[in-house]
Order: sequence, then structure tokens, then C-alpha cells
Amino acid sequence: MTDNITSVGADRRPDAGVSALKGRTGAGAPAETRGKTTIADGVVAKIAGMAAREVPGIHNLGAGMARAFGAMRERVPGGGGSVTQGVKVEVGERQAAVDLDVVVEYGVSIVDVAGYVRTNVISAVERMTGLEVVEVNIVVDDVHLPDEEEESEPNEGRVR
Repeated sequence: MTDNITSVGADRRPDAGVSALKGRTGAGAPAETRGKTTIADGVVAKIAGMAAREVPGIHNLGAGMARAFGAMRERVPGGGGSVTQGVKVEVGERQAAVDLDVVVEYGVSIVDVAGYVRTNVISAVERMTGLEVVEVNIVVDDVHLPDEEEESEPNEGRVR
């Protein structure tokens, strides 16, 4: 049982930015292969973002401006944080590539953390989507110091 994966280009079609897993059809084909499964780029980005955040030593994802906008978005009622902040993906016919912008905790080995992030992201994306992850590029944008105040934490007010 092999799946054929068809690519959807980044054009203006409504199904742009998705990967489609297509199985065999007909009455003789196994039930699990009948039909087509489509995986959007956003799904792969969410999986990669969650997998990266699970790694000890990762403080946050996103470059400075993305984190600033994320902090403002969290303060707006209903805004919430974005799991895909700092994550970019390219999804092709059978493969995916992931780019991550990360902030690491001070004192951790950046080389080790990057290796763990790559392993966790590749494992999660391949297991959940069936796509082969060809690369996970990591840019370390900042180091979080223990005494730095969080942008997203509310400041103590003078009045209680």
C-alpha cells in the first residue's frame, strides 16, 4: 500500500498551500486508502511549533518583533497567543521544510537544544502527517536571562 502525494502550488487556487495524500480508489482497495487527505501548511506549522516548545531550554519562539506583536495580541480579549509564531514551513509533494526562530534559556547548550528541537520537530511532523521532513533550520534570536521581565506578564499596579 503506497500513497501518492500530490502537490498544490502556492498559486491563487482555494487549495493553495496544502499537501494532499491520495490513496488508491475502487471497491478492491482497502478502506483506509480510498479518498484523499489534504494537510494545510498551517497544520504542519502548528505541529512544528508545539514540538519545538516541548523541548527544555526553549524559552519562546519568534524574533523580537513577532514576540512583541504576540505579547500585544495576548492582551487583547480573544486575541490569544499563536502556536505558529516564529515558525515557517514549506510543504511540497512528499516533503516539508521547517524554519524556526527561537529564544533559548541562558546557560543551556545551544547546540544541544537545537539538536533536540530538530529531533522532536522531525519526529512529530513525520509521525502525524506522513511527510518527510528534509530540514529544520533554526535561528537563535535571543537568550533569555533569568532576571529579565516577561513582556507578557502584567506589571504590578500601585492599587490593589
